[in-house]
Amino acid sequence: MNTSQTDPLPRPLEDDHPALKSTLEGGSHLLACLDFDGTLAPIVENPDEATPLTKAEQALEGLAADPAVTTAIVSGRALADVRGRIDTPSIYAGNHGLELARNGSLAVHPIARKRADRLDTVCAVLETVLEPVPNVRIENKRLTGTVHLRSVPAASRPVVRRTTREIVEWIAGDDLELSSGKCILEIGPSIQWGKGDAVELIAADLPRDTIPVYVGDDVTDESAFRAVEPEGIGVRVGTDRSTDASVQVRSPEDVTAFLRWLGSDGVDHLE
Repeated sequence: MNTSQTDPLPRPLEDDHPALKSTLEGGSHLLACLDFDGTLAPIVENPDEATPLTKAEQALEGLAADPAVTTAIVSGRALADVRGRIDTPSIYAGNHGLELARNGSLAVHPIARKRADRLDTVCAVLETVLEPVPNVRIENKRLTGTVHLRSVPAASRPVVRRTTREIVEWIAGDDLELSSGKCILEIGPSIQWGKGDAVELIAADLPRDTIPVYVGDDVTDESAFRAVEPEGIGVRVGTDRSTDASVQVRSPEDVTAFLRWLGSDGVDHLE
């Protein structure tokens, strides 16, 4: 199903339905995990204004109502933040999987918790040092931090990237690391942990023949695609680069169509 290596644009989702149905026929339960920004909610200039598409939220609600389906949000946003933006799923993973809310309890990665003070210091210093840069925004998410570049003038972005890297290295050494996403720089603990690990933890609580599905749009979602493929289904939103997902769609509107198909036809193929 992966079209990323041969065609810059994905085939219509309908063309993938036979292969998707075949995958779903191997299980009795469905785990549907979704990123938030760029997946359920369009990317916007100001991240504080991000809201899910109404039709996407409705489609997710319909899917979640099926007893054979477990739904989860796996986001780079802080857990409390993303939880306040959509309330349909039963499970939430925030900060790229470093915090996980399920079954009435909250788990936080212990190393991330220990390094939160250092992350706080880095964000505070960046606020001061980058203050002269137009439209730069530093978001402290307690366990991770994000430097937002979307509204920063193109000529200033190399300065922001260089300065951020230097400050992270100066204050945190090897305790924190820097990575890039869509018009953002992510600061987090230097540990082998990501969205894919969160998805695997969630799946471990479900029946052994659960079919995992993950839908996301950014670099940080690739570990989750690898976690669900090939037994499950990875859906990459966007066509700008290669991916480990087996399906690509263009936009959150296409995600809505996929969720509708899962709820109306896809789940019927579970055993």
